[in-house]
Amino acid sequence: MSWDEDGTPHPLAQRRSGRSEQEPDRLPEVRELEALGWEPAPEEAAWVFLPYVWPPADRTWIPDRSTHWAVDTVLDGHGHITDVHAEPLAGPDLRGLDRETDEAVAALGLPPRPPGRLWLLRPVGRFTSVAAVLDHLRGLAAGRGVDPAATAAFMELVRAELAELAAAE
Repeated sequence: MSWDEDGTPHPLAQRRSGRSEQEPDRLPEVRELEALGWEPAPEEAAWVFLPYVWPPADRTWIPDRSTHWAVDTVLDGHGHITDVHAEPLAGPDLRGLDRETDEAVAALGLPPRPPGRLWLLRPVGRFTSVAAVLDHLRGLAAGRGVDPAATAAFMELVRAELAELAAAE
């Protein structure tokens, strides 16, 4: 288990550099990797630890060149949209977005996540999608009375099951 602290990004990511105005899931390198069977790691809080415990052969990362947007919508007195304004989030706002995730990772006793990475995963075992793996893990947790949340018990269950699925390949 690790965050691949010393690892290099997927080779497809090395063909591009600099900021992109695209959102993370729309980056060209993400789309190229999706065509090769990779899927962006889920962003839900319950899975904050997932790249750390996912089998190394089935996880990779790319530098996060994306832009996160703040969207301000103006409504009239009747609730109709009269204007929409989008601006890139500033550095302090971006760090605020990461703060909750960083706190959850620390609460699990994990080392800090390396900054500036987008994680991508491939399905493990007999599953054909990451979503199917996550459904299996949630079902397993429900069957064992483990809350599918960012807790040490859920993380350990997920880690053990992913290791078993990877070993069966």
